[in-house]
Amino acid sequence: MRSASLTRTTAETDVHVEINLDGTGTYDNQTGVGFFDHMLDQLARHALMDLKITATGDLHIDDHHTIEDVGITLGQALSKALGDKRGIRRYGSCLLPMDDALVRCALDLSGRPFLIWNVTIPTDRIGGFDTELVREFFQALSTHGGITLHVDMLHGLNSHHIAEATFKSVARALRDALEPDPRTADSIPSTKGAL
Repeated sequence: MRSASLTRTTAETDVHVEINLDGTGTYDNQTGVGFFDHMLDQLARHALMDLKITATGDLHIDDHHTIEDVGITLGQALSKALGDKRGIRRYGSCLLPMDDALVRCALDLSGRPFLIWNVTIPTDRIGGFDTELVREFFQALSTHGGITLHVDMLHGLNSHHIAEATFKSVARALRDALEPDPRTADSIPSTKGAL
């Protein structure tokens, strides 16, 4: 089983992540930020990885530290669960429609973090959620998970739909990249011999 458990504690947050890459998409995410929990649930469900995240943070200041630190810890846990990445497909992509929104994601579990972000969310808030934190989460996930991550919004009017399509598109691309490749089960998908 490709799984990991990781805790990250700072003066601002306390985050615990349990991840199973060979799961069925079960989830139990409790960060204190309702909309963000909903997005993490989508990530787990559509990537078919089991995910349990608990976080307490300085939400009396704002949600930024909590969301960023969840991204950091989840990225680290994902990297730990992947190990040497032997036998994975490595690359994944998804073109995901959700009503008015259409989001494209392409990613590489290369160990070389890089984020290209072409997503414009038209409102500053979805309920009480600060929409600029969507990018902050994916920046932290990319950096600490060693993921080259390209996300492009092709269409979108509704902020909720755009944000949710983004999480689902990344999830589906991750699902493809994390899948074992039966043709290369014992090898690392790189001519370098390491990722």
